[in-house]
Amino acid sequence: MNRTDRTDRRAAPTVLAASLAAVLALGTLTGCGADAGSDSAGGDDKAPLEIWVRKPPGSPTEKTHQDLAAAFTKATGVEAKVTALFDDFETKLQQAAAQKDLPDLIVNDTAQLGTLVKQGLVREVRQSEVAGGDQLIPSSWEAARAADGKYYGVPFSAQTFALFVRKDWREKLGIAPPTGWDQLDALATAFTTGDPDGNGKADTYGYVIPGTTKRGYMDWYFSSFLWSAGGEYFTGEGESLKPAIDSPAAAAAARHLKDQFCADKSVVPGAVTAETTQAHPLFETGKGGIYLTGPYNMARFDKALGKDKYEVLPLPPGPGGKSAVLAEGENTYLMAGSKNPKGQLKYAEFLIGAEGQSAGMAGDTAGNVVRLPVSKTVQLSAVRQDTRWQVFDEVYRTSGRYSPVVKEWTPFRQASAEALNGMVADCGSDPGAVLGKLAASFAEELKKQGAGS
Repeated sequence: MNRTDRTDRRAAPTVLAASLAAVLALGTLTGCGADAGSDSAGGDDKAPLEIWVRKPPGSPTEKTHQDLAAAFTKATGVEAKVTALFDDFETKLQQAAAQKDLPDLIVNDTAQLGTLVKQGLVREVRQSEVAGGDQLIPSSWEAARAADGKYYGVPFSAQTFALFVRKDWREKLGIAPPTGWDQLDALATAFTTGDPDGNGKADTYGYVIPGTTKRGYMDWYFSSFLWSAGGEYFTGEGESLKPAIDSPAAAAAARHLKDQFCADKSVVPGAVTAETTQAHPLFETGKGGIYLTGPYNMARFDKALGKDKYEVLPLPPGPGGKSAVLAEGENTYLMAGSKNPKGQLKYAEFLIGAEGQSAGMAGDTAGNVVRLPVSKTVQLSAVRQDTRWQVFDEVYRTSGRYSPVVKEWTPFRQASAEALNGMVADCGSDPGAVLGKLAASFAEELKKQGAGS
């Protein structure tokens, strides 16, 4: 799956919330059956399970999910049917909710958690009742935790991000792999000024950044640098959150970003309006040489650029000596109203077991639905031969961090993206002042969500 797929999916919560508003107004969801807090008691243990996955119909990833369902049925005797939907996933889910005929489970982005909980479409999952739940990487459970501190899904797949660097350019200029931000910036400057492609023209740059405000891209990019610099979006928990986006560490991270655009001029032109559909070609056609992105792009870049021309490196530690990189992924959501709640839980348990996680990785093929395993007991290297995956696996296990847990993260991400985008577009801007205004908007949004004083 490419990054465009991720873009559509990250926007899904807003689409789903809007679509379901009318349904909620009519009170139709209250008739779905079990509520969001129901447990796995009762029901028909042999009732067939209907599973929806957000994958393109006919794709290798759909085939992998079909194989997983077949293996589950063979092991348990419970029939499991998979339906793959993609572009119309949210519309179909809204229609099913209106008809009080939700699927038993869906496998979808962690970003959908807040909206699904708000709409009452999913039921609570108690960690202690999930067989194998204690074998998951602890941070993976954060992707299933809602603002009320309860869990409404079971982690299934994870992903994080690393630097794709033009190895041929770096070696031609005689520069070692960067181990800190200063070295990384120096490499970006060398790519901008050192003619690494040898064509005698000043037509290369260091950083490829999808910096548009659309869908909050600029904040998506910035978050790893914010955390690695020691900054935070908020302090406190639950209903006592306070903005921390204007802290000295956050301001230092913002100033670092602005310098790349305004002082070093090491960012590919047009970044402030670029989303990933425009950013990918800038890396693979030799306009920029450093790109923070995900493992799903390796197959694309191998074909378009050549596997030997670039390398995958972890983001170096920030000024505080640590690296914290954005983590994302998919959860298995147990939908409200299922006739077979015990079967729901068993299917989620099967997906996090050794068989489900290993089969879901699908080796080095395009059918992978588990990008990085969430189970501590499953070794990625035993399934995949491409060692570049291990870079992402190590980053996730040691440095992966999910977006803050709030009722609705989208308004914060969008406000941050707009503030940062405006900051780098105006080289006369003051990062501290920009973040001060952003903190004020965060405070207002926290009040709206009942999470701030």
